[in-house]
Amino acid sequence: MTRTGPAKTVDRAYATGRLANARSYLQAARDSFALAREGSNANPVMSQIINSAIAFTDALTASRKSLVNQQDHGAAVKLLREAFGRDLPVAQERQLRRILEDKDEVQYGVSIGRYTEAEERLADLEAYAAWAERQLIGS
Repeated sequence: MTRTGPAKTVDRAYATGRLANARSYLQAARDSFALAREGSNANPVMSQIINSAIAFTDALTASRKSLVNQQDHGAAVKLLREAFGRDLPVAQERQLRRILEDKDEVQYGVSIGRYTEAEERLADLEAYAAWAERQLIGS
């Protein structure tokens, strides 16, 4: 068993609520990015991307294991790996890691987010979200 860090048990209905939030954060990320311009601070876009990825991950782990990660977002990838085992594609694991790796700096730091990085992370999120939606169909 992989160490998952702090996690809490949830009922399967939790997955439905987190999926709804994930979709809303994804749409907010799309909308924010559409309004962003090269040279502007992309941290607000990145925050929406990060929140969406976390919510999709929670929906997946709640659906598969009735668990969601708490506090340590680095452990979210481990919990997802535990939930899916070998069925977790390397590409999706990599996308999630890339999205989450800048969470602290984007949401709590002082550096200005780059437009091109937000564009890349939004592409990662779009692919991750599409995969997550396929996994959640019929669950």
